[in-house]
Amino acid sequence: MPRGKFITVEGGEGAGKSTQVALLVDALGRAGIAAMATREPGGSPGAEAIRQLLLQGESERWDAVGEALLLYAARRDHIARTIEPALAAGHWVVCDRFTDSTLAYQGYGRGLPLAALAALQHFALGDFRPDLTLILDLPAAEGLGRAARRGAAADRFERLDRDFHQRLRDGFLAIAKVEPERCVVIDAAGEVGEVHRGIVAALATRLAVALA
Repeated sequence: MPRGKFITVEGGEGAGKSTQVALLVDALGRAGIAAMATREPGGSPGAEAIRQLLLQGESERWDAVGEALLLYAARRDHIARTIEPALAAGHWVVCDRFTDSTLAYQGYGRGLPLAALAALQHFALGDFRPDLTLILDLPAAEGLGRAARRGAAADRFERLDRDFHQRLRDGFLAIAKVEPERCVVIDAAGEVGEVHRGIVAALATRLAVALA
């Protein structure tokens, strides 16, 4: 059976990642492609336990190094127990956040050296990487406003200041510029359907998949 494709959806707070992941998985299913949604941090029992440690509590509960180590412990388990078995079975996997979020949040946002994070990624994951990364982009202030309107309690990262979230946005755009063969920037400021159409167009161009 052909190996499945691994697609990641990235972006700052309030960019609509979870909504677009669900829409993409539904569209793949309608096209006859077996697909599943997952998320980070999380996606496996061990990784979900680490998610609670990362997102709950005070903003400074962990420093940037501690966050990065926890994220890669969760990611290693997620790949081994969820992502890799699905890909090997021929399923496509669409993931809400992956390694680029660590680079953006702990690197560009928190100030950890990018080379150190790249080394940690290689140590933990080897050459494993997405087939396609969709970066949902919108102004930091708009994203924070959307996140606040959801009505849920803000997590540790949503409570960080606006300057952090601007660095985060700049970081995602810098990642896309460095790896244009893997990354596609999608304007996330429009309506949900408009953003989804941008994603469908990206899959047609990059993976030669026609979706409705």
